[in-house]
Amino acid sequence: MLDTPEAVMEALRGNHDRPHGLQRTVTAEELVEAAGQFEKPDVLVTALLELMSAYETTGECRKSPVVFGRLLKLWDESPEAFSEWEAHQVYWRFKWVATSLLDVPEVPLASVRGWIDEMRRRYEKAGHGMQPVAAMRYHVAAHTGTRVADAYDLWVTRPRTELSDCEACETRHLAEYRLDGGDDAGALDTLRPVLDGAVGCDEEPQMSQALALGALLRSGRLDEARSHHLTGYRRIRGNTGMQAWVGRHLEFCVLSRNEGRGLEILAENRPLFEATGAPLAHLDFLTGVELLLARIAEDGHADTVVAGPPGRSWTADALLAHVRAEADRLTAAFDARNGTTAVGDRRRRRLAQRPLLDAPLPLGLRTSVARTADGAAPVPAPPAGASAAVAIPGDFVELVREARRMASAGHPGDTRLWTRIAERLTDGSAVHDGVLGPEDLLRAELAEQRAGELAMADRDDEACAELRRAAELYERVGMPWQALSARARALGWMNPPSDGEGEPAEGVLRLDSDGIRDALDGLLGEAERLCAGVPFTAEALGAAEAAACDDLERERKLAYLTVYYARAYAAYRELGRGGREPSPGAVERFEACVQALHGEAERLSVPHQVANARQFAADAAGRLGDLARAEEGLRAALKDLEAAGRPWRASRPRVLLAQILMARERPQEAVELLHRAIADAVRYDDADFPMAPTYAMLGHAASHTGDHAGAVRHLAEAAARFDQSGEPVEAADARLQLVDVLMRTGRQADAVAVLESLVADETAAALDARMVAQARLSLARGLRELEEYLPSAEEFLRLADAVSDWEDDAPVQTMVTAETAVALALADRWDAAGTAYERALAAHAKAPDPSVLTHMMCEFARLVMKARGAEGLETALRHLAEADALTASVPQDTEGFVPWFERGAVHYRRGRVLADAERFEEALAEMEAAVAAHEQGGEEGESARAEAVRVAALIEGNALGRFRESIARLTTASARCRRSGLPEAAQILDALRQDHMSRLTEGR
Repeated sequence: MLDTPEAVMEALRGNHDRPHGLQRTVTAEELVEAAGQFEKPDVLVTALLELMSAYETTGECRKSPVVFGRLLKLWDESPEAFSEWEAHQVYWRFKWVATSLLDVPEVPLASVRGWIDEMRRRYEKAGHGMQPVAAMRYHVAAHTGTRVADAYDLWVTRPRTELSDCEACETRHLAEYRLDGGDDAGALDTLRPVLDGAVGCDEEPQMSQALALGALLRSGRLDEARSHHLTGYRRIRGNTGMQAWVGRHLEFCVLSRNEGRGLEILAENRPLFEATGAPLAHLDFLTGVELLLARIAEDGHADTVVAGPPGRSWTADALLAHVRAEADRLTAAFDARNGTTAVGDRRRRRLAQRPLLDAPLPLGLRTSVARTADGAAPVPAPPAGASAAVAIPGDFVELVREARRMASAGHPGDTRLWTRIAERLTDGSAVHDGVLGPEDLLRAELAEQRAGELAMADRDDEACAELRRAAELYERVGMPWQALSARARALGWMNPPSDGEGEPAEGVLRLDSDGIRDALDGLLGEAERLCAGVPFTAEALGAAEAAACDDLERERKLAYLTVYYARAYAAYRELGRGGREPSPGAVERFEACVQALHGEAERLSVPHQVANARQFAADAAGRLGDLARAEEGLRAALKDLEAAGRPWRASRPRVLLAQILMARERPQEAVELLHRAIADAVRYDDADFPMAPTYAMLGHAASHTGDHAGAVRHLAEAAARFDQSGEPVEAADARLQLVDVLMRTGRQADAVAVLESLVADETAAALDARMVAQARLSLARGLRELEEYLPSAEEFLRLADAVSDWEDDAPVQTMVTAETAVALALADRWDAAGTAYERALAAHAKAPDPSVLTHMMCEFARLVMKARGAEGLETALRHLAEADALTASVPQDTEGFVPWFERGAVHYRRGRVLADAERFEEALAEMEAAVAAHEQGGEEGESARAEAVRVAALIEGNALGRFRESIARLTTASARCRRSGLPEAAQILDALRQDHMSRLTEGR
């Protein structure tokens, strides 16, 4: 019941603690009405200020001036009803009202200027400086585009006052002036203290982060742009008072070629379409939407379903028309009111922007794929990296000849050509020409190409079937060597039946390992007979061979060596199936087959096959732990490829060598190799090169060199590429590695943004439950680090529910339940926290984890005192008594439990709790007990011991006035820290010692 002033004030305090939004605003309106019934204007003043804050935060510019008008009337009639803070707010909020009036096109400029004149008059009467008035006049000039430079000079040359905008917001306005003048570098330099966190407020740095995005992209500062998008957008999503800045993030998505991300942002902010209370901010939002939709339509995806105003479904083109009409109307209204084209000009400049990058900037986020209106094929994402694609001849005969030439040279660029050949034959835009040889020859070549694609997709049975089909076609056209090569590869790629496997599918040929070996040995005998019957010469050239081969002798050598290669590959796969301890027979067969390939390749002077033999041997050596031999073999293989004139084949051995070097703790060399491998794969258009795993490896290697910015770039790129290739588990793993790098380098907000996309329902559904649980745990902890306690608690609750039935991993339940209890306490949800606390005790009884429970009990003691002060002392001490009992009950040598550390932690917390309750003698005794406990840990306990000494000295000196004793304690402890290699701890103790010495001197 709101029938007393006290009840209304209590309700106002409760409403003030709510997050900004519709519920808080509606309640504030109700409380103003309730406050108006009393003859106590002070209650109404508080209620009006609360309502005005609600309107300002949720973007209700139209309503704010009316509320301030009532407030100003009360100020004139009953200034004694205003507290000192409330009186200051009257002058402060003049600026809010001026801005609100400017942002509504129906308000004439004369009214806006008249209000600023009233502001000036009242500031002068109260003796306030004029800088805020000059700032408001500048904002009008900047908005209308009239005499901007003069107004700017009058503003920035005046000294700041206590009523000036906060330093962070004023910095943003200064940067906007530079941006409007085209000075990206100057604007970013101006914004640096805000973006670096040196200054800030409730609205900053998120506004400045959005403002900086375009300039950062234009300046090539892509890592910063990525980070500010990730962290800045999280702070503003769904906030109607921030809709202008949501529009800037949509703009960023277009400029960075992340249109899919833009569509997700649109879906997350659907209510903003109806947030029309701040027309200028709404126009800024609509302009970002229009830019995004126009880009999507221009790319040919006008029928894509997108999120628009509630109440109907929208396609990109329909929403674009709707948004454009509304934005046109608002623009015309502002320009008509202003008598200038400034608002329209700004909008047109934004809409004229084009993407600034050649490929999407990897953000590290999982972006769902939009679908067309009829549910057909997904909107394709542009490639994650630029490609030096080979030229594709338009003439079909030239196309086939070029594909054959490149295939003969082993050039990976032939893949695109064969794909184009297949497409043209399928769509009827080309027919076979007799000058290309028999039609069955081309069919055989295309079957080989399909086999390669199927093998890359791990569809080995289908790949083998295509190779057998190719062999039959080669036999039909009189090309026995090519048929032999195809059959050999089919056997080399064949998977023997696994234990317990049923009959293979119809048409699938399966042989066991012995059968594969025997068949390959038979093909080797056939190859030897072919050599004896038709030596490696250019005589007796068949028609098909003449069409397909420029150098018959070379092609027959390559086919002959393919049989040796297939034998080595089959032996290599058999060796791999044996794990780290393969059977002696498998090792012997592998070595024999590799040596045979090596010997024959050297005899016939085919160095790239020598390189293949070396790679097999090196890979096997690496798997068996002989890293030095593996490195030597791979370096030799790279020299062979150089001698062979096939540089495009060097990327894969470079990746293998990088793996070996990482294992040998030489990450810098690995980074250089991986960069070159990727560069060559792009240079030679190797479409089958494993780009995503290589980028993931490069990110891992870069993190080991200390190049954390590079690691973030490469891991984000890897995740994007895994997404594109439909490998969600691998993409999630890359993102978890990315999160690890971000968190280790103090970028928790970036990490949280990545984790939120990782645990989203659509993504999580494709992942292993334990991987999702790990991501959710990291997210919950990350949110806690950001002091977003309620979202953190919600994530912990979801995690607790997910692991509740993990009977095979009960200790995880103990850990999660304990952390959930602490998270709920941090979020001030004490009833739920108490329930979780009891559940953690029950979980511990089933699956003990004493360290986690001790930490939970100490944290509850700390948080109870923080929430209740001295009234919570009894409860806090009870939690610590439980911690004492728990640590005493843990058996000696319990794995993962360090008794001295846990005892020291409990004593330390009890000392802090008692000090908070001003029971200083007892607090000092507890701190000394903590010092003694940590001393038992030797070197490992020195850091915690130093902290306990610091707090003991604070109690001893500041609370008990025993400065001489505290100085002596600190002197001894500082020297000990230096001896223990803890210079920073020593500096902290020295600073406190110096403070106590100064205070002792002053006391004399």
